[in-house]
Amino acid sequence: MSAPLVLDGPLWMIGCGNMGGAMLTRWIAAGLDPRQVTVVTRTMRPVPDGVRHLTAIPLDERPDVLVLAVKPQQLEIVAPALSGLSPAVLVSILAGVEEAALAGRIPSAAIVRAMPNLPVAIGRGVTALHTSSTDSAVHALAEALAAPLGLVEWIADAADYDAVTALAGCGPGFVFRFAEALAEAGAALGLPADQALRLARATLAGAADMLAASDETPATLADRVASPGGSTREGLNVLDRDDALKRLLRATLAASAERNAAMAAAAR
Repeated sequence: MSAPLVLDGPLWMIGCGNMGGAMLTRWIAAGLDPRQVTVVTRTMRPVPDGVRHLTAIPLDERPDVLVLAVKPQQLEIVAPALSGLSPAVLVSILAGVEEAALAGRIPSAAIVRAMPNLPVAIGRGVTALHTSSTDSAVHALAEALAAPLGLVEWIADAADYDAVTALAGCGPGFVFRFAEALAEAGAALGLPADQALRLARATLAGAADMLAASDETPATLADRVASPGGSTREGLNVLDRDDALKRLLRATLAASAERNAAMAAAAR
């Protein structure tokens, strides 16, 4: 069992939508004292018990950790109200917003970019981290916040962040779309739609767990399922023909990465 999440001072979360709410719920489940947390949103919405919830920034207070969890396009709206806070650490989950853009709007002792994906809601997500800070305490704090959410990956070069966001941040959406397509393909073969969806869900969940627990590559596991001349091999031949699936996913991730780069350029 991992160590309880303990912070020395107050944590503020600006914005608390699906991702921010999921992160906060996991942090409290990991031991963070809700009395240390202040959530600021434009309108009142449910927050975990014990968390202070405000609709305006209290200008006579200062957080140790400021978590920026609004939509990227809302940065210009919230930044003026945050510019005088000077938190010890600013943690931003804003896709496509670079560290320099954040530093120019919200002065902080240290800035950490964090890119979580949706499965953090169940503690099975991925959180990519990047910071230019060399302070070991900042790195330790970022890892402590990310650990209850799932896999933690440090990204050494900020230039790779668009690619990481496309793969891990956007990836669950692509997996969910694949699950939908798999279920619809089963229904097209004559299965009842609800049964096809149950089968697709369980098949994906089991395959993902097997992949996570294995030291073998995905290609090796695929070959283990596919005996020569069998039905799985025939299906894989369709996916492998002219690298059709690989080319499709390369184009998919490239489109997401390009959009991240465009958002970063707009925020500069």
